[in-house]
Amino acid sequence: MHRLWIAAGALTGLKAVGWSAWAAHAGPRVLAPAELAMLGTALQTMGWHAPALIAAALWAERRGRLAHAGCGLLLAGLILFAGALFCRALWGVSLGFVAPLGGLTLMAGWAVLAASAVRR
Repeated sequence: MHRLWIAAGALTGLKAVGWSAWAAHAGPRVLAPAELAMLGTALQTMGWHAPALIAAALWAERRGRLAHAGCGLLLAGLILFAGALFCRALWGVSLGFVAPLGGLTLMAGWAVLAASAVRR
């Protein structure tokens, strides 16, 4: 299972770099400053969580189900949070409470990973 999390982290990093290049070069021509800032927040979150997910996957290989649950929550939260910001920034579509739910899910993932570290 840890290989799934590593692949997801690597693909997230790939997307973060690719979209960041687009945002830096083409984004200012097609997006308003507020939309560009929103996209930047999504990309920054992806960029930070990509290596974190890879590291958490390596941890989960040793620590078992609780750590794997933390990885799943990180990935789900990242998809919800960044996905909602992408929809809003690029297409003007608001997904309502999806971004805050994604943020809460990311926080839950971090809490579960912390619990996996202190659990025997």
